[in-house]
Amino acid sequence: MHVLVTADTISGSWTYTRELVTGLVTRGVRVTLVSFGEIPLPEQTAWMELLHGLDYRPTAFRLEWMDEAPDDLLESSQFLASFVREVRPDILHLHQFCHGNLPVEVPRVIMAHGDVISWTQAVQGCSPRPTPWLKWYRDTLVRGIAAASALVAPSAWMLDSIRSNYTRPRHEAVIYPGRNPIFFNPYVSKDDSVLSVGRLVDAGKQVFLLTQHSQPFSVCIVGAEQTVPMPRVPIRADVKVATDTSSVAIRGPQTEAQLRALYSRAAIYAATARYEPLGMSALDAAFSRCAIVANDIPAFREVWGDAALYFRTNDARSLADTLSQLDSDRALRQAYSDRAYTRARERFTTKRMIDDYLELYRSLVSTNSLAA
Repeated sequence: MHVLVTADTISGSWTYTRELVTGLVTRGVRVTLVSFGEIPLPEQTAWMELLHGLDYRPTAFRLEWMDEAPDDLLESSQFLASFVREVRPDILHLHQFCHGNLPVEVPRVIMAHGDVISWTQAVQGCSPRPTPWLKWYRDTLVRGIAAASALVAPSAWMLDSIRSNYTRPRHEAVIYPGRNPIFFNPYVSKDDSVLSVGRLVDAGKQVFLLTQHSQPFSVCIVGAEQTVPMPRVPIRADVKVATDTSSVAIRGPQTEAQLRALYSRAAIYAATARYEPLGMSALDAAFSRCAIVANDIPAFREVWGDAALYFRTNDARSLADTLSQLDSDRALRQAYSDRAYTRARERFTTKRMIDDYLELYRSLVSTNSLAA
């Protein structure tokens, strides 16, 4: 089987793409990867070097949620359609909605890893203000979703959001994200610390909740989801604020090794986000055997169930109280660490994710062959 995957290099979905592509290639699938957005640095694509048979084509076409996207859509669609006719894949796996109606005779799968309207509803508590650009955006997404062979969402919550804000897909499926457990160390002795990932200015991640009250643990906030290459000269981008009652360290972007070390040492991961369709950071924490303290939103409830402790939605005081509960009850903290780790191993591995995708791909290829 030959799958052509399109990717977004700017958002946190690049990690998801890496898991998908690596998982497919190691299962014997031929993969062609086309990226949109910024051209990644060579260090950011180093993981591709060991994937025999992967064909990678970076482009700088704008992503559909960008203000200038209407200027690029026709050209990017023409490029992608021409490229599909050239390489002749069996399946298109798209990470942008706008190419769902590409005029090619190939089954098209859209992976809905986020959108502007659901982000605004979750973060701002209302639908976005009508503008000509928003009308273009919504109409573009409706056409892409309606024409696609299938739409995959990372949660039932996200799928419901797509249905209500845009249109019902022809075929739909929920395939939860997965990670390879081999990347993480769940057996390191834990520090009395809390880790969270997200920029302080990002209202969607709202990691600033950890800074609103004194915390019983030292807190580390990593200010970027995407990892960075190891610099030749060490660069410190850390800020630490400590008082008699609390300690908060703000770190800049980390290398993969640095970030995994932080996960392995942290006792607790604070999943503070208002909007988190993919939730890759919480997965990394679970595979590192961190206890997960999560904002009480539907996406986290669906994914983590009783394997996480929840604080009252968007409430910094409730978050501090929940962390205090784990500070005073180490047995409870250990129990939730084990619950998160077990749930991740049972439900959210790359192997399970790839199994689900291959089943979907085969059914679409079979249906397409019968129709031809």
